Amino acid sequence: MQSSPRDWLSRMLGVWLGLWLGVGCGQPAVEREEPVSLPSPLRGAQTRTRISGASQTLTVRSDGTVWAVGDNTSGQLGDGTTSNRTSPVRVYGVLGAVAVAAGGQHSLALRSDGLVWAWGSNSFGQLGDGSTSNRTQAMPVEGLGNVVAVAAGNLHSLALRSDGTVWAWGYNSSGQLGDGSTSNRTLPAQVQGLSGVVAVAAGHHHSLAVRSDGTVWAWGLNDSGQLGDGSTSNRTLPVQVPGVSGVVAVAASYSHSLAVLSSGAVLAWGYNSTGQLGDGSTSSRTSPVLVQGLTGVESVAAGTGFSLALRSDGTLWAWGYNLFGQLGDGSTSNRTSPVRVQGVNDAVAVAAGRYHSLALRSDGTSWGWGYNYSGQLGNGSTSHRALPVQMQGVSGGVTVAAGASHSLALRPDGTVWAWGINDSGQLGNGTLGHSALPVRVQGLSGGVSVAAGSHHSLVVRSDGTVWAWGLNPFGQLGDGTTITRTSPVQVQGLSGVVAVAAGLSYSLAVRSDGTVWAWGSNIFGQLGNGTTNDSAWPVRVQGLSEVVAVTAGSYHSLAVRADGTVWAWGFNYDGQLGNGTTSNSTLPVRVQGLSGVVSVAAAYTYSLAVRADGTVWTWGWGYDSSGQNTVPVRVQGLNGVVVAVAAGSTHALAVLSSGAVLAWGVNSDGQLGNGTTSASSLPVKVSATNTGVAVAAGFHHSLMVRSDGTVWAWGQNGHGQLGDGTTLNRSLPVRAQ
Repeated sequence: MQSSPRDWLSRMLGVWLGLWLGVGCGQPAVEREEPVSLPSPLRGAQTRTRISGASQTLTVRSDGTVWAVGDNTSGQLGDGTTSNRTSPVRVYGVLGAVAVAAGGQHSLALRSDGLVWAWGSNSFGQLGDGSTSNRTQAMPVEGLGNVVAVAAGNLHSLALRSDGTVWAWGYNSSGQLGDGSTSNRTLPAQVQGLSGVVAVAAGHHHSLAVRSDGTVWAWGLNDSGQLGDGSTSNRTLPVQVPGVSGVVAVAASYSHSLAVLSSGAVLAWGYNSTGQLGDGSTSSRTSPVLVQGLTGVESVAAGTGFSLALRSDGTLWAWGYNLFGQLGDGSTSNRTSPVRVQGVNDAVAVAAGRYHSLALRSDGTSWGWGYNYSGQLGNGSTSHRALPVQMQGVSGGVTVAAGASHSLALRPDGTVWAWGINDSGQLGNGTLGHSALPVRVQGLSGGVSVAAGSHHSLVVRSDGTVWAWGLNPFGQLGDGTTITRTSPVQVQGLSGVVAVAAGLSYSLAVRSDGTVWAWGSNIFGQLGNGTTNDSAWPVRVQGLSEVVAVTAGSYHSLAVRADGTVWAWGFNYDGQLGNGTTSNSTLPVRVQGLSGVVSVAAAYTYSLAVRADGTVWTWGWGYDSSGQNTVPVRVQGLNGVVVAVAAGSTHALAVLSSGAVLAWGVNSDGQLGNGTTSASSLPVKVSATNTGVAVAAGFHHSLMVRSDGTVWAWGQNGHGQLGDGTTLNRSLPVRAQ
């Protein structure tokens, strides 16, 4: 049975949200446009996306990757640059993320293994790496484990551990680290005198915590009464907010605080010059007051001078400062009591930036409104919005994969769908019948990542296990046998997996500890364990650690490490290992001359890499204009910032930050998608594509996910792998049904 969005969020222990939006230098006119929603049959009713933001906006997609958009002055987008972005780009080096938090100009990500990664501004140690050096790429926070929640203030950071303790680092001028001092910390220090904490929030220079008994504790700056203790005295140690109990959630911003009671009512305290306390006045309060007219509230968010609330009926309500339209009511008038946000009736989560607002809807889409000077609304523009607009590229987290002649799609509800050839059970529906329309893979839920080999399929579930089905003569299903399976079986001995890849007859997995595991065919050493022996169960790839991404070609493998280097092993007849030779290797070797790599793709004879600067590099025998190369060369003719690539047998695809999709190589079946069957060694634009966010390439067919969550396909279709209900080849994109 398909659960509701709120059931799903409850199972995931809630959505962690924090937004702190920085101010830019201009004030473009606010645009008032009607909300627009684009339907998608491949969207589910749930979403795994988490959102946070500051001058930047961060989102976690269902596959555990983090995407960022907006201001990047200090590298807070984590893409290896300091260039602002108006469309989302992937944060380099983070996999398995379950939550994000955005500070003034720094960002945090919490991984499923309980570790925290940070990037951006670090002038006061807010990245927690023991230094004060800014980082344009994510690095682990030192000395922290078993973390279950994170929060980011303007210049400080908080982490809640599973034992109920709170840890803090960064700027501490007002005591916001809660360690009894005003000394900055470049490494996490425990907040004193707190135990049994279940939630945290970080304001500009103050901090909040909820204990399991429903009490609220506060520390740090208190010049406007934001600590709620009846005074305006700063506190370097936590103090209890008097007279408040039964609290289930808190939020904090520049100088005010919010709390949700178990009854569904909301309390507020602190600065109130623009009505952000919602009590009908503009009088500041040093003790909590009741927000007027709100019931049934599930969660709250606090921006600079304004507040948001999500009710159990999916409606959103807002009050306070509204100069940039951040209240979402179509006006720019301040409000001292709650007004309803227009056009969003099915929200499952809400977040507030300094001057912009964000919501996740039940269809998996992300929406934003308010201040947009740095592009933090993620809609490709820098115009402010007084009504919600949809964010590009993070709609529902639909993920696709392409095998030789079959296709997979992972929906936001965690179900997996398949279509195309099924001679080995690779569609996973319990039969061997081909299907020209998507069919549901049997018995699978909670999927977060998929991969397709030539005739087998893989999925990672939210519990970190891997499941496989299809052809299995070399043990590529990893169940300890060589028996072909028409429905999913669990890969043995693997846990904590965050990503998978599938080659011709073998499989790869990345665990949350950064190790890589492999199983199946090993004729050329593609399992990377120093042998050429096949294995029907996972073996560890030798000599690799801190891996953040993998891909599998027909007989060779690639891995990206957290330092941006690429490593390769297996078949090398055409130089596809990129180490300057054509000798096979049963152990990983470093690809020469590449750094700052964020993603890779591989096919039979060639390899591709995307660098943080948006350039694409290739080696081996490719189908671009460069011919054969044993070391990386730049792919020519890609005019724009590339955010994703895919490698088919004899053709390749690239997605630009603008949403355009380009293709090059063999085109005998229309797999380049430009309306012809003429090959091209230079990239050509796939027709009618300006909203692409992800691509996958099969033997002679191509798949694309658009920003509205729909899946489109083109190329060879003899087995129905395009999913349009026919077996006709297509040289132009058609929508998978």
